[in-house]
Amino acid sequence: MAKKQGKLGKSAYLEQLAPLQLELNAMARWLLHTGRRVVVIVEGRDTAGKGGVISAIGETLNPRQCRTVALARPSEYEQGCWYFQRYIAHLPSAGNIALFDRSWYNRAGVETVMGFASEDQTKSFLKQAPVFEKLLVDDGILLFKYWLTVDQAQQEERFQERLADPLKRWKLSPIDVDARRLYKEYGKARERMLDATHTKHAPWTLVDFNDQRQGRLTLIRDLLDRIPEVDVPDKKIEFPPLPDKPQREHFGKLKPI
Repeated sequence: MAKKQGKLGKSAYLEQLAPLQLELNAMARWLLHTGRRVVVIVEGRDTAGKGGVISAIGETLNPRQCRTVALARPSEYEQGCWYFQRYIAHLPSAGNIALFDRSWYNRAGVETVMGFASEDQTKSFLKQAPVFEKLLVDDGILLFKYWLTVDQAQQEERFQERLADPLKRWKLSPIDVDARRLYKEYGKARERMLDATHTKHAPWTLVDFNDQRQGRLTLIRDLLDRIPEVDVPDKKIEFPPLPDKPQREHFGKLKPI
């Protein structure tokens, strides 16, 4: 299938992504060397491409160092906790990275628009979020917040693609279906959220994701540009010679299929 006019092709995308992933690995070494912590929050409308860019960031990194946080709906116990409480457990320790696919900003978006949160709860969140994030930054966490922008026509095209593809249909939920008719309401909630939480210590960065491949490259470049440039050489690894010539594995009566 030919690529759509103006969209970045797969081969060109992969060619540009490869050196960025090398830089991401250098960043990971720097984090281990310095003990710094990174939190990346990726937000946007349904189909914007949040999962894709998170995968592009983390796919070549050690999964024990770089974790994706995509929490399910809160349990009954969690619903009775302070709203930010369940997210605190997923913050990274020294040398680690946390990529939030579903962050505390659920409260200002889907929970507000769909009526899962009351107006008082939303107001409380918008007041507390900048304070909470100031605590994280003051403790040394490098916090990056990205909003992926996508036009309604492009969003609708992606919804239709998911509906037509049985391998992508799992991405469609009843909430996603409602999101189509609540486009304006989500826009108003987003503007309210950005107004209250775009701060000097934790600013939002908007990234155009109408072309998802180009958007991923733009976001990753921005992330790397905002990490201090401290080169930490990769540890040299040398294999000692094997004591004997290579052997075939034997399992007695059991045979591999």
